[in-house]
Amino acid sequence: MEGANQSGISEFILLGLSEEPEQQRLLFFLFLLMYLITGLGNLLIMIAISCNSHLHTPMYFFLSNLSLVDICFTSTTIPKMLSNHISKNRTIPYAGCLTQAFFFIWFTGIDSVLLTAMAYDRYVAVCAPLHYNTVMTPSICALLVLVSWSWAFINALTDTVLLTRLSFCGHNEIPHFFCDLSPLLKLACSDTFINDLMVHTMGALIVFLPFIGILISYTHIFIAVMKISSVKGMQKVFSTCGSHLTVVCLFYGTIIGVYFSPTSSHTAQQDTAATVMYTVVTPMLNPFIYSLRNKDMKEALKMLIIRKLGFTL
Repeated sequence: MEGANQSGISEFILLGLSEEPEQQRLLFFLFLLMYLITGLGNLLIMIAISCNSHLHTPMYFFLSNLSLVDICFTSTTIPKMLSNHISKNRTIPYAGCLTQAFFFIWFTGIDSVLLTAMAYDRYVAVCAPLHYNTVMTPSICALLVLVSWSWAFINALTDTVLLTRLSFCGHNEIPHFFCDLSPLLKLACSDTFINDLMVHTMGALIVFLPFIGILISYTHIFIAVMKISSVKGMQKVFSTCGSHLTVVCLFYGTIIGVYFSPTSSHTAQQDTAATVMYTVVTPMLNPFIYSLRNKDMKEALKMLIIRKLGFTL
């Protein structure tokens, strides 16, 4: 093939979510709507937090970073999918595919570590409230965010560099709407043992280790809640942690199902459906989950709309 690199091919074909024209149109408008909601919702969260001094706390600092990552996360995959639908050209260059895979893995990893940092923040707030201000200092919070970006970057770079050593012998159709790691490894005609090994070892460090950290944090929180005699106090803890737990279940449940369960137990269609959940649905729902269940966020968003847009609520 003219212009082919060492992989044996120069481009991949993204098959998308459906071959039916009517379903494709429906999916186009559905994904466009979800992308706009995701961008607007997370942007509003970030602006509301930055404009309200009462929300300049570690919890909302992590939340604003999570919103930023979610915008970048969805922007890695959905615009290309929408562009493919409009142009009727479903190809993506080899280099473009690896670039998309890199950013997708990177932002997924950041999400994972940030959710762990948020769980640790809730643990300190509930289990050691008297030491909260001395433990969750601005420098510690900034360090946790820096670690999440750096750790995830190393993981994404490792997986992407290892992809370049694989050969793709003519089979270039990806049964997905973006260049995901799992379908790319299935397309390779060379040995993927090292890639699979790194996915499970590095992936364990970026997914399972943070997940275990979250479980430990919430185990301590649950024990602390059981010691609270006040019903009002228990409700306050649940309202504070409930939003985060909901997002954790949506995010980790689908990721573990796609990447860390035996491949024989699920089909490509099931993988794609699960991937849509954490790549599109969860980032879209995050602003609603955190704002509708949080009195401070609702007040901040209300004041933002009143001051910036001139609406009267």
